[in-house]
Amino acid sequence: QVQLVESGGGSVQAGGSLRLSCAASGFIFSSYTLGWFRQAPGKEREGVAAIGADGRPIYVDSVKGRFTISKDNAKNTLYLQMNSLKPEDTAMYYCAADPYLGTVVRRIPRAYEYNYWGQGTQVTVSS
Repeated sequence: QVQLVESGGGSVQAGGSLRLSCAASGFIFSSYTLGWFRQAPGKEREGVAAIGADGRPIYVDSVKGRFTISKDNAKNTLYLQMNSLKPEDTAMYYCAADPYLGTVVRRIPRAYEYNYWGQGTQVTVSS
């Protein structure tokens, strides 16, 4: 069955960096659209970045220039490199995967458009 397992979260000070990983299994990783979402307490789940099967990324405006989404098809692993972290980046971060969003991602897919989710990893940024 499809499994997504996030890791790499933690607590950092503002300006610091973290690298999240999402280990995938049970599906053809290279052909799926993959994404990172975050959810802060009391807020809706927000799409942060997505990467299509073709490898091209797309980002929400609030993280452009600070976050980088990437994937290693040989290792079936999705990454999110987060630099210049801000307190407002504090949230639970989730990876997601879906086979039907197309090879090329031209917008950040909504949460309901993804079929598969990981359990999340907490990121806390202190000022």
